[in-house]
Amino acid sequence: MIKWAGRIIVFLGLAHMLISLSMTLPTYADSWLGGDLWMPEGGLIGAEPTVAAFWFSIGSFGMPLIVVGATVLWMDRRGIVPPVFIAWTLGGWSLVSAALMEPAPWPLVWIAVGLLLAGARKGERPKEIAPTLQESGA
Repeated sequence: MIKWAGRIIVFLGLAHMLISLSMTLPTYADSWLGGDLWMPEGGLIGAEPTVAAFWFSIGSFGMPLIVVGATVLWMDRRGIVPPVFIAWTLGGWSLVSAALMEPAPWPLVWIAVGLLLAGARKGERPKEIAPTLQESGA
Protein backbone atom coordinates (compact mmCIF):
# COMPACT_ATOMS: atom_id res chain seq x y z
CA MET A 1 0.00 0.00 0.00
CA ILE A 2 2.73 2.43 0.98
CA LYS A 3 4.66 1.72 -2.20
CA TRP A 4 1.59 2.51 -4.33
CA ALA A 5 0.93 5.68 -2.35
CA GLY A 6 4.50 6.84 -3.01
CA ARG A 7 4.21 5.95 -6.69
CA ILE A 8 0.96 7.91 -7.04
CA ILE A 9 2.45 10.96 -5.32
CA VAL A 10 5.58 10.88 -7.52
CA PHE A 11 3.40 10.39 -10.61
CA LEU A 12 1.24 13.39 -9.71
CA GLY A 13 4.26 15.59 -9.12
CA LEU A 14 5.95 14.51 -12.35
CA ALA A 15 2.76 14.82 -14.38
CA HIS A 16 2.11 18.28 -12.99
CA MET A 17 5.63 19.45 -13.72
CA LEU A 18 5.75 18.00 -17.24
CA ILE A 19 2.29 19.20 -18.28
CA SER A 20 2.66 22.65 -16.78
CA LEU A 21 6.14 23.13 -18.25
CA SER A 22 4.97 22.01 -21.69
CA MET A 23 2.20 24.62 -21.46
CA THR A 24 4.29 27.49 -20.10
CA LEU A 25 7.90 27.18 -21.26
CA PRO A 26 7.27 27.89 -24.94
CA THR A 27 5.60 31.20 -24.08
CA TYR A 28 7.36 32.36 -20.92
CA ALA A 29 10.89 30.91 -20.83
CA ASP A 30 12.46 34.06 -22.30
CA SER A 31 10.82 36.38 -19.77
CA TRP A 32 11.66 34.04 -16.86
CA LEU A 33 15.28 33.93 -17.89
CA GLY A 34 15.19 37.69 -18.49
CA GLY A 35 14.42 38.46 -14.82
CA ASP A 36 10.71 39.28 -15.08
CA LEU A 37 9.97 37.19 -11.97
CA TRP A 38 12.08 39.27 -9.61
CA MET A 39 9.73 42.21 -9.12
CA PRO A 40 6.36 41.65 -10.76
CA GLU A 41 4.23 44.70 -11.32
CA GLY A 42 1.26 44.66 -8.97
CA GLY A 43 2.87 42.06 -6.68
CA LEU A 44 1.82 38.44 -6.74
CA ILE A 45 -1.90 39.23 -6.48
CA GLY A 46 -1.98 41.21 -9.72
CA ALA A 47 0.69 39.10 -11.32
CA GLU A 48 1.31 39.26 -15.01
CA PRO A 49 0.83 36.05 -16.99
CA THR A 50 4.59 35.48 -16.85
CA VAL A 51 4.55 35.30 -13.06
CA ALA A 52 1.38 33.25 -12.96
CA ALA A 53 2.89 30.77 -15.42
CA PHE A 54 5.96 30.42 -13.18
CA TRP A 55 3.86 29.60 -10.12
CA PHE A 56 1.79 27.18 -12.21
CA SER A 57 4.87 25.25 -13.34
CA ILE A 58 8.35 25.49 -11.84
CA GLY A 59 7.25 27.27 -8.65
CA SER A 60 4.32 24.92 -8.09
CA PHE A 61 3.89 21.97 -5.76
CA GLY A 62 4.99 19.55 -8.50
CA MET A 63 8.56 19.27 -7.27
CA PRO A 64 7.66 18.99 -3.57
CA LEU A 65 5.21 16.21 -4.47
CA ILE A 66 8.00 14.38 -6.28
CA VAL A 67 10.21 14.71 -3.19
CA VAL A 68 7.45 13.54 -0.81
CA GLY A 69 6.57 10.59 -3.03
CA ALA A 70 10.23 9.61 -3.48
CA THR A 71 10.75 9.84 0.29
CA VAL A 72 7.75 7.56 0.87
CA LEU A 73 9.19 5.06 -1.63
CA TRP A 74 12.65 5.33 -0.03
CA MET A 75 11.16 4.64 3.40
CA ASP A 76 9.14 1.72 2.07
CA ARG A 77 12.23 0.09 0.52
CA ARG A 78 13.92 0.26 3.92
CA GLY A 79 10.97 -1.14 5.84
CA ILE A 80 10.11 2.18 7.47
CA VAL A 81 6.44 3.03 7.77
CA PRO A 82 5.95 6.69 6.82
CA PRO A 83 4.52 8.84 9.62
CA VAL A 84 0.80 9.53 9.37
CA PHE A 85 1.36 13.30 9.38
CA ILE A 86 2.48 12.98 5.74
CA ALA A 87 -0.90 11.50 4.80
CA TRP A 88 -2.89 13.96 6.92
CA THR A 89 -0.98 16.95 5.57
CA LEU A 90 -1.42 15.86 1.95
CA GLY A 91 -5.08 15.12 2.62
CA GLY A 92 -5.79 18.48 4.22
CA TRP A 93 -3.90 20.36 1.52
CA SER A 94 -5.77 18.52 -1.24
CA LEU A 95 -9.18 19.12 0.37
CA VAL A 96 -8.59 22.86 0.68
CA SER A 97 -7.12 22.99 -2.82
CA ALA A 98 -10.04 21.04 -4.28
CA ALA A 99 -12.47 23.48 -2.67
CA LEU A 100 -10.63 26.40 -4.28
CA MET A 101 -9.84 25.03 -7.74
CA GLU A 102 -11.26 22.43 -10.05
CA PRO A 103 -10.75 20.52 -12.23
CA ALA A 104 -7.61 18.97 -10.85
CA PRO A 105 -6.50 15.43 -9.95
CA TRP A 106 -7.37 15.71 -6.25
CA PRO A 107 -9.06 12.26 -6.15
CA LEU A 108 -5.69 10.69 -7.00
CA VAL A 109 -4.15 12.48 -4.02
CA TRP A 110 -6.96 11.14 -1.83
CA ILE A 111 -6.24 7.59 -3.06
CA ALA A 112 -2.58 8.01 -2.11
CA VAL A 113 -3.60 9.48 1.28
CA GLY A 114 -5.91 6.53 1.93
CA LEU A 115 -3.18 4.05 1.01
CA LEU A 116 -0.67 5.81 3.27
CA LEU A 117 -3.10 5.82 6.20
CA ALA A 118 -4.01 2.17 5.67
CA GLY A 119 -0.35 1.19 5.36
CA ALA A 120 0.58 3.11 8.50
CA ARG A 121 -2.29 1.58 10.42
CA LYS A 122 -1.38 -1.90 9.30
CA GLY A 123 2.30 -1.23 9.96
CA GLU A 124 3.00 -2.73 6.57
CA ARG A 125 6.64 -3.53 5.97
CA PRO A 126 8.46 -5.28 3.14
CA LYS A 127 9.26 -8.97 3.64
CA GLU A 128 13.03 -8.47 3.41
CA ILE A 129 13.66 -6.29 6.45
CA ALA A 130 17.27 -6.00 7.50
CA PRO A 131 17.91 -7.46 10.96
CA THR A 132 17.99 -5.00 13.82
CA LEU A 133 21.18 -4.39 15.77
CA GLN A 134 19.93 -6.58 18.64
CA GLU A 135 19.12 -9.49 16.31
CA SER A 136 22.49 -9.31 14.58
CA GLY A 137 24.38 -9.24 17.88
CA ALA A 138 26.08 -5.92 17.11
